[in-house]
Amino acid sequence: MAEGVGFEPTVALRLLLISSQVPLTTQPPFQPIDSIICNAGFHISEFAFSILEFYTIRMNVTSTDESEARWQKTPVANLMRHRQSGNYYARIRLRGKLIWKSLKTDTISVAKLRLGDFHKTERQRANATKAVARGKMTFADALQTYRERLKGDHSLKQRSKNYREERITALLKSWPELKDADAAQISKNDCLVWAADYGQNSSPTAFNNTIGTLKMILDVAVEAGARYENPAVHIKRKKVRRKPLQLPSQTQFLELVKTIRNGDGGWAERCADLVHFLAYSGCRKGEAARVNGSDCDFEKGEIAVLGDPATGTKNWDVRRVPMIPDMRALLLRLKQERGEKEFASKPVMLVHECQGAIDTACKKLGITRFTHHDLRHLFATRCIESGVDVPTVSRWLGHKDGGALAMKVYGHLRDQHSVAMAQKVTFS
Repeated sequence: MAEGVGFEPTVALRLLLISSQVPLTTQPPFQPIDSIICNAGFHISEFAFSILEFYTIRMNVTSTDESEARWQKTPVANLMRHRQSGNYYARIRLRGKLIWKSLKTDTISVAKLRLGDFHKTERQRANATKAVARGKMTFADALQTYRERLKGDHSLKQRSKNYREERITALLKSWPELKDADAAQISKNDCLVWAADYGQNSSPTAFNNTIGTLKMILDVAVEAGARYENPAVHIKRKKVRRKPLQLPSQTQFLELVKTIRNGDGGWAERCADLVHFLAYSGCRKGEAARVNGSDCDFEKGEIAVLGDPATGTKNWDVRRVPMIPDMRALLLRLKQERGEKEFASKPVMLVHECQGAIDTACKKLGITRFTHHDLRHLFATRCIESGVDVPTVSRWLGHKDGGALAMKVYGHLRDQHSVAMAQKVTFS
């Protein structure tokens, strides 16, 4: 049989389907496949080769056509354009692996810049992975791996990740030779000498978190087999001394808010409202900024504190704070001034910070300066002084330890209240 003559792919497809799915030798209505082919007048090897060639060619053509239909090449290497969406994609091969990533833009000039950043990041990741695999690395290699893990850790909020990056910056600034050092050559003495110098001018909190970051980076080298132990474990932490809270008395607080409200500038009223809101709710500054009027339930007498839209509050949870009488009066006044529709659809607080106004008022009144967060302390202290039990206050503040932290921080009560309570203690 001449090549390409007398062969119809559709017939071959049908015969192949029967021969692969039905055991022809056991089905009387069908003949064995080889007898069918021989009766047709050509050899079985030619028939099998024709089927293989047909499927191979057809599969390759179909795959190529679909790829060309979806993707368009660009003048830039490793940059592809998706025809349907118009968006650009990076396509690079590293260590035998083909990596695709959307650059999330349909503008080629932007795509070129993002392609360069993506390519650099992937190469650094590949190099760090290679270093880890062979058990030899510099501190920079370990740092790169740590940063990749930090970036992918979904249990941490973005602010926590940013803070770790701040500690890394402080570490490298205070120890310039560290980045290029061989991880295996960093000694216990090197760590102790650096810690002694760095600890002189850093706060206990900054120092402790910086050495914690150093330990985690060197742990990567230990895991990779680049060294036997972590030399940073020999650095001792600084003691954090909790400063005594100096909160305004009830009279001082009312005078302070009045001074802020009567201050110069168009934001005086709003700053005074924010001071009231923070003191009456115990909210953190960032939480207060995200409370809308619709979150205030006057019937149940509570405020839903939702926090960040993506991650919630500091402890990831949504919590509900009771609407104490002073808070109810504040919210009702704001609702009346703005109208119900506007109040419900917008944030309750129209300013998100007022530290300048607080500082000015404290200076005028001769009161010890305090911060937004001190108003949270003030809320907790007033609650405890009013007879609310510590676990309940802890729950209102969003703590998850059953009141252990609240007892440690707020259990002091103020001197005036302590003296008054002491008068009730008697043995007769």
